[in-house]
Amino acid sequence: MKVAIVHDWFASKTGGENCVEQLLLLYPQADVFTTVEFLTEEERRFLDGHKVTTSFIQRLPGARKRYRSYLPLMPIAVEQFDMTGYDLVISTSSAVAKGVITGPDQVHVSYTLSPIRYAWDLQETYLREANSDRGLKGAVARTILHYMRLWDTRTANGVDHFVAISHFIARRIRKVYGRASTVIYPPVNLDRFQLSSHRDDFYVTMSRLVPYKRIPLIVEAFAAMPDRRLVVIGDGPDMAEVRRLAGPNVTVMGKQPDAVVVDHLQRAKAFIFAAEEDFGIAPLEAQACGTPVVAYGKGGALETIRGHDSDQGQTGVFFPEQTTAAIRAAIERLETRAPHITPDACRANAQRFSTTRFRAEIERFVNDAMARAADEFALASGVSAATLIDADTRAIASSDRVGP
Repeated sequence: MKVAIVHDWFASKTGGENCVEQLLLLYPQADVFTTVEFLTEEERRFLDGHKVTTSFIQRLPGARKRYRSYLPLMPIAVEQFDMTGYDLVISTSSAVAKGVITGPDQVHVSYTLSPIRYAWDLQETYLREANSDRGLKGAVARTILHYMRLWDTRTANGVDHFVAISHFIARRIRKVYGRASTVIYPPVNLDRFQLSSHRDDFYVTMSRLVPYKRIPLIVEAFAAMPDRRLVVIGDGPDMAEVRRLAGPNVTVMGKQPDAVVVDHLQRAKAFIFAAEEDFGIAPLEAQACGTPVVAYGKGGALETIRGHDSDQGQTGVFFPEQTTAAIRAAIERLETRAPHITPDACRANAQRFSTTRFRAEIERFVNDAMARAADEFALASGVSAATLIDADTRAIASSDRVGP
């Protein structure tokens, strides 16, 4: 079986790229297609030994730092990839990868991280955060996103099977494309994290510092709780705002190596998570260390954190709205619930999302999809043959009646 894996872009190694890494372990002969690839030498090791095809956007001016600015060209770029000869195409997509063109004798499985968030229900949020919601700039942005929606909807017809990363995303797929999907949770590399029962007197949050992660909100909440310490790990556009809001009880560490990240996750009293995520890997990494999570109770967090009060299996608490008051109340609630939230329960919950589980579920799903496709191809071929035989029989009968 010849396999192609199509990914939106490789700009850094995060959750989507970890999915591709696991798919390549499952299909080591697969070829890879992507709009751009700008990984560091260390990050791209999982691509070694695979043929990687990039699009013309790779060679455009400033693409390394501003590849997202070429979003209007990405549909064209993806449609130029030649899928001829591949039996199975797996797209890992939160933007354009699912738009790759396949034929009727190929099976296309879209592992959907999300439909294009900034083109659909989160359009207003993204435009507002990018200061592109008004004036000529806003009109241009809205026009581009309008055409992206048309293209996104049309290309959904070329997908044979949708697989969603969460039930939250499955609902978005149903809403946007009118298609059913199967939920297979993304992989979490539990081997990176060891269970720890030791807790130091600080809380931690870790993320790219981008607006929707709401890290400034977390920092502001801790500014109102000077008796509690917070450690912030990560870097991004919101760094200046985070530093401005940080009081003496908040340590802003910036981007850190993996060893430092793991060490803080293992020692923290809890991990603070304020984003509405499609899934959310970081809270599961914290739980893999035995660390509970204080999370915004919406999106994928509802599926990865056991945040409702229970004497068995509770791994954190939820807060109902993205406000400093709600975060403070949730932290106080966590501290009262501490006797009921154990490191073992946190680790056991994280183990539901292991890499081996991901590969097994994907392999089973793909095998079933390929088997169904084979049956459909065989049936179609049989009908065609029967039709031809019937036509030949009628022609012979007609010839016999007419005579020479």
